[in-house]
Amino acid sequence: MTIALIDDDNAILHSLSMLLEGRGIPVRAYSSAESFLNALATEPPQCVVSDIRMPGMSGIELQQKLKEHEGAIPLIFITGHGDVTMAVQAIKQGAFDFIEKPLDDERLIASISQAIESGNRLRSEHRERAALQARLAELSPRQVEVMQLVAEGLSNKEIAHKLGISTRTVENYRAWVMERMGANRLADLVRKVIALTSKA
Repeated sequence: MTIALIDDDNAILHSLSMLLEGRGIPVRAYSSAESFLNALATEPPQCVVSDIRMPGMSGIELQQKLKEHEGAIPLIFITGHGDVTMAVQAIKQGAFDFIEKPLDDERLIASISQAIESGNRLRSEHRERAALQARLAELSPRQVEVMQLVAEGLSNKEIAHKLGISTRTVENYRAWVMERMGANRLADLVRKVIALTSKA
């Protein structure tokens, strides 16, 4: 578990690094959003704790750049400026938390732990969705159509009537779809279709 700390104030970087490392949490400290982004490809953290107001790239601009990154990296903003408007904007755009300075150490530690759990869950969902999309790509358009109708709760007979094909053909498509999608039961298939159609 590595945390990226970003702040243009070296004293804050040092004190936060000492706090987190004292709790056994590995830290990489950066004095700017730009230096963090330069290291992101080779050293992706599990969570980012960043000042929101910095010279050069701001925290909000960093947030936009992180959205372009493939992995889900939770972002916690800290600020010495009680800017409620900016906090609301950051949260609406997907920031995990927004904490005002002076920081409450326990709140920060708790927020980091929760952010890491959330990030792990999102990455797992992303991997699962990518695997399902790869399986989906192996199906023909007709098989996809049958899969969607099965997931909507239509019987083989209803699907056959709707698509103008025989019930036996529907049964064959359905068996193929279940196998290709790695679904043992109808409930599994429905869950997979929901996962594919839900927002990433």
